[in-house]
Amino acid sequence: MGKNSALPAGYERFRVGTGHTPDDTGCGLLHVDMDAFFAAVELRTRPELVDKPVVVAGAGPRSVVTSANYPAREFGVRAAMPVAVARRLCPHAVFIPPTHGLYGEVSRGVMAIFRELTPLVEPLSLDEAFLDVSGALRRLGETSSGIAALIRRRVRAEHGITCSVGVAGVKFVAKLASGMAKPDGVLVVPAAQTLAFLHPLPISALWGVGKKTEESLRRLGLATIADVAAAPLPRLRKAVGNAGAEHLHALAHGIDERGVVVDSPEKSLGAEHTFDTDQRDPRVLERELLRLSERVAASLRGRGLRGRTVSIKVRFADFRTITRARTLPSATDVARVIHSTAVALLTEAVAGAEIRLLGVRVEGLTGEAEPEQLSFEQPEPRWRDAEVAADVARSKFGSAAVRPASLLVRAPDPPQGEP
Repeated sequence: MGKNSALPAGYERFRVGTGHTPDDTGCGLLHVDMDAFFAAVELRTRPELVDKPVVVAGAGPRSVVTSANYPAREFGVRAAMPVAVARRLCPHAVFIPPTHGLYGEVSRGVMAIFRELTPLVEPLSLDEAFLDVSGALRRLGETSSGIAALIRRRVRAEHGITCSVGVAGVKFVAKLASGMAKPDGVLVVPAAQTLAFLHPLPISALWGVGKKTEESLRRLGLATIADVAAAPLPRLRKAVGNAGAEHLHALAHGIDERGVVVDSPEKSLGAEHTFDTDQRDPRVLERELLRLSERVAASLRGRGLRGRTVSIKVRFADFRTITRARTLPSATDVARVIHSTAVALLTEAVAGAEIRLLGVRVEGLTGEAEPEQLSFEQPEPRWRDAEVAADVARSKFGSAAVRPASLLVRAPDPPQGEP
């Protein structure tokens, strides 16, 4: 809520400006969000485009917008929007293909800045994170807003992009504040003014309120966070259930007891691809599964992880979507194993139907040092050794240096989605 839009009337008092910094006593939680991250990273080497509408997106007819800079957003272009819609809204925009690998590199540099200032960093995605700086204030001789300013200066100087920061006493208020600070600003919500900040906002600003929940609350006559705070719990329970009522009632009173979670373990890694035209040819589908399996396996090895469960995601031409999964005897990070399992799942689940999207995911992740199940059967070739060698070659000579021969049949569009 408030992201990329003007501040509501009366909220300028929370913005840090020249000669004006709201009281940040007791506000040790920061939410830092990069501004139009993918687009900003691309524009570092194309300064002539900074003031023009720029959209980062794949070239395929079914591609979606990955990122749009602020001039493009003025025309209504948004991330996850179909490219065809974006072109209609802003036909004069400059469309740039995503540079895979670059965003992760910049993200790691930005997160390293955060961790230099405090060990309590909780990344939410490549371009945003929560920081708890409560314990770093004395060590750094800074206030929370001072640390926010330091972060913004270093991110700009070292990586050539901007970020916005929300400073508050609780997580969800800090996240709201960073959205309202965009682009390239800082918003501080003094602890004593948390309710004054929250209560005039619409119910859609509450964490966890989607379209259906908002409709349920509005049927009760609740339009603002103040209305939710004043509503009796039994009334809320009828609309959103017991757990939902407790959650929203607490947030509406400025209560959010969640702390910053450091190094939250990843539960799964995956990749998916939307075909330019619907596919039913088994050879094409198996080749795509191989490409996705290679990508997922390389990501697992790069992060020192293995997984026990392989799953596939299939979206048909009519947009019906299914998932299928199989648990392996032992955890793996080998593309050959992931691929053979994915092909078996696809063969069992789909018989000649036209497919719009395929995805591969590995779940049940564990550290690479976990014990490996040994087999007394005829030894197989050491496929993992070959794949690790390929990883080394790709790191030196580029992603196309080594890949399975079957993937040389065509050069597919870059995969959309994770990781």
